[in-house]
Amino acid sequence: MATFLYKIGSFAFQRRRPVVLLWALLLGAVGISATTSSGPASSSVTLPGTEAQRAFDLLGEKFPAAHADGATARVVLRAPDGQKISSPDNRAALEAALDDIKGSSPRIGQISDPFTAKAVSGDGTTAYAQVTYTAKDTGLTDADHTGLDRALESGRDQGLTVEASGTALPAPEQNLTGEIIGFALAAVILLITFGSLVAAGLPLLTALLGVGISIAAITALSGPFDLNSNASALATMLGIAVGIDYALFIVSRYRTERADGHGAREAAARANGTAGSAVVFAGLTVVIALAGLAVVNLPILTTMGLAAAGAVVIAVLVATTLVPALLGFAGDRVRAKTRTTADPAAEPGKAGKPHKAGLGQRWISYVLRRPAKTLLLAVVALGVVALPATQLELGLPDDGSKAASSTQRKAYDMLSRSFGPGFNGPLTVTVDDPDPTVVRSATQDVEKALTGHKDVAAVTPGVFNTGGDAAIITVIPRSAPGSDATENLVNDIRALARGLHSDTGARSLVTGTTALNIDTSDKFGAAIVPYLALVVTLAVLVLILVFRSVLVPLKAALGFLLSVLASLGALVAVFQWGWLKDLIGLEQTGPIMSLMPVLMVGIVFGLAMDYQVFLVTRMREAYVHGADARSAIETGFNHSATVVTAAALIMISVFAGFVGSHEPMIKALGFGLAVAVALDAFLVRMTIVPAALALLGDRARSLPAWIDRIVPHADIEGEELATRTPTIPTVREPSPAGSADSNR
Repeated sequence: MATFLYKIGSFAFQRRRPVVLLWALLLGAVGISATTSSGPASSSVTLPGTEAQRAFDLLGEKFPAAHADGATARVVLRAPDGQKISSPDNRAALEAALDDIKGSSPRIGQISDPFTAKAVSGDGTTAYAQVTYTAKDTGLTDADHTGLDRALESGRDQGLTVEASGTALPAPEQNLTGEIIGFALAAVILLITFGSLVAAGLPLLTALLGVGISIAAITALSGPFDLNSNASALATMLGIAVGIDYALFIVSRYRTERADGHGAREAAARANGTAGSAVVFAGLTVVIALAGLAVVNLPILTTMGLAAAGAVVIAVLVATTLVPALLGFAGDRVRAKTRTTADPAAEPGKAGKPHKAGLGQRWISYVLRRPAKTLLLAVVALGVVALPATQLELGLPDDGSKAASSTQRKAYDMLSRSFGPGFNGPLTVTVDDPDPTVVRSATQDVEKALTGHKDVAAVTPGVFNTGGDAAIITVIPRSAPGSDATENLVNDIRALARGLHSDTGARSLVTGTTALNIDTSDKFGAAIVPYLALVVTLAVLVLILVFRSVLVPLKAALGFLLSVLASLGALVAVFQWGWLKDLIGLEQTGPIMSLMPVLMVGIVFGLAMDYQVFLVTRMREAYVHGADARSAIETGFNHSATVVTAAALIMISVFAGFVGSHEPMIKALGFGLAVAVALDAFLVRMTIVPAALALLGDRARSLPAWIDRIVPHADIEGEELATRTPTIPTVREPSPAGSADSNR
């Protein structure tokens, strides 16, 4: 691997103009494809194989006029204080507002009349109308959204309180301030690390190009493949983070090789052969973890995982081809004019002056002096942070979790106060059978059984389709959607459905918010073990190939478990319990989104293996080149700690920037990943890993003979390059600044 990437780096350096041109052409090509994309990304979530999804699919099949896939809006109207919504003036204002809504878009199929539909509250103050569109939410235009907003405002102008919720409402505009600040912090960290504007700018430039290609490709594919809108956000988040980090490692190694006396082209080739090998294997572990999300068989996770994996692949290709090419243009301007203590290629000391140990060197010396104590304290600290994860509650976000100032949240609260807490989480019960007579009889049985249930507030009479072979019953629970009582009600209805099928042969299904939550939790619970087994097994096999050790990969996997549990604990403490919520602008706490734990496991595992590869590779490199186990740990740590620290701080900055997102999942994911990287990089990889390696000694580097014979030699440490005679003459003195062509 090292030799192959050495040749790639040498070729890219020498043929830098064609390489840069090819990447520019690729960016232009996918950019043009994105501009001609057939449609926007989808925001829908499907759960194939679950009862709730089967019921939803049945609605689309048997009741097409209801536009099961069409966008919807529920408009809630309340009379002024002390008045009834049915008074002549208020009723006229209501009808005028609904007429304005009807005329706001040609895509509106129908609007219900609150008075004929009996959608007026018991106290007579509040009513609601159901608006159904003929197009999906992704098919609505800005004109549709603007028209709806104006119609709602016209109702307010007539003295009514008017709010709305539903998929027809536009998503809140994204504030990119956080992302910009995160990117700016990454630039500052790079500048402090390298002490050179050119060296700091190069990783930023390549990361932006890689993310640009990835996002353009995702945008181009969103329409044809109905990709979820969160896919591009996750790809951007990871693409920027790993793109900067991967380029950082190669640029840092290039500077080290130049400081050791190698010419520019030879240094670029060697940096690509050594640091580039670590980048390839680190990227491979991330891709395995992300692509493995397909095991869960949930389309939103599959598309997000594959999109993010694609962004990581692009980042690896950019780092190992474009970065060496740009180093050819940058020349000695990549090297700092005055070396800083943060510079990983800085000389250990100046003539006649004793070298003062840096923070990293002092830290590793402390860890190696007290490995058992350090290991124990770090594990206990992570365990304490992970404790809140034992109280993890999962759910799907609804309008009750939105900001209190949003119209969706206001509509949610109005309905809850006027119609009861269960009104915002109605359950839809379907009954179907080829024989219409059976359907009618079974529907009556279901209505009778549910009407007398203690947790049911209301049951609407069954509505039959034109063929009479299917019916819909709407059940309003007495309790809120996320309550245990409503969950028990869903389970009772499903038990009733099983008995009904046994007695009559008719099929009965349940869908709705609570039903979706139950099915989602069950689906993730069944998938998490095989997913973890697959991802950890594949990643451990890759790490055995990289480190030629069994204990090192197993230790890496255990460290990952500590990181992910601690990050989930922090997520629960902030997003569920509300600790420090004002610090990150969180307005509403609640259950953690159901798919978050699986998504966190996949991403955190990949990123954790990143730092494992970057840090331990330098330790193994020193060991392979003759150092004893303890010296190899210290040497490898001293060579890589600064760069790993910079890389971790960059990732934390990038992820933290997404905490400002209005999208609940992206906000929580940004926070969780920022915490996970901080804990994994500093407590696990830079504390627990060296302490464990010190305790294991030479045993950490051993590989059973039979495995050693099977596993190919990847040479990630560049052992062959160490004995290689440079094809380009080496020099001890740096060439004049800016002479990019001094060693072609």
